[in-house]
Amino acid sequence: MTTNISSPRGRPRRFNPDEAVVTAQRLFHEKGYDAVSVADLTKALGINPPSFYAAFGSKAGLYARILDRYAQTGAIPLTQIFSAERPLAEALAEVLVEAARHYAADPAATGCMVLEGTRSNDPEARDAACGYHVAAQDLIRKHIAARYPQEADRLADFVSTTMAGLSASARHGQSLERLLATARLAGLAIAQALPPDAAHV
Repeated sequence: MTTNISSPRGRPRRFNPDEAVVTAQRLFHEKGYDAVSVADLTKALGINPPSFYAAFGSKAGLYARILDRYAQTGAIPLTQIFSAERPLAEALAEVLVEAARHYAADPAATGCMVLEGTRSNDPEARDAACGYHVAAQDLIRKHIAARYPQEADRLADFVSTTMAGLSASARHGQSLERLLATARLAGLAIAQALPPDAAHV
């Protein structure tokens, strides 16, 4: 929906909430949720605080919309990776390689916005990010359990922990090459952890 709002000089202009979500997503991804203030957001979006609250309800409300968009457009395509016909070890290794690529894709907005959001000081924002994180964990665990249920918990935990480490390392400026090296090493560890028959089903 596009609405008219008044600019500081009194001239109406068009405000598109969907476009605002794109702009705000980059700001949150670059700085992290806690480092972005409502004043930062209203400045970046070119609106005043009343218009901001009317459109999004709160900073956390805007963040929830951004997480939904991120899950649809910027997150690792877990469903596609696991739906392909390939050995389990290869699928899990690809998840980690894709994580490394995604987390380093934009030098100004590194890491996983969901994983970084799970450490937010704002309980509402933290809960929203944790919801997406848990959903991704559950999806990984479900696909492991479908092929090798005895290994589901420990492998899902290993993959999740590695992804968190890759995200943090990307935020700290580690290069794509080093992130990929870590992801591939973890992939080899997964293949070694699975019994031979499990690694090829």
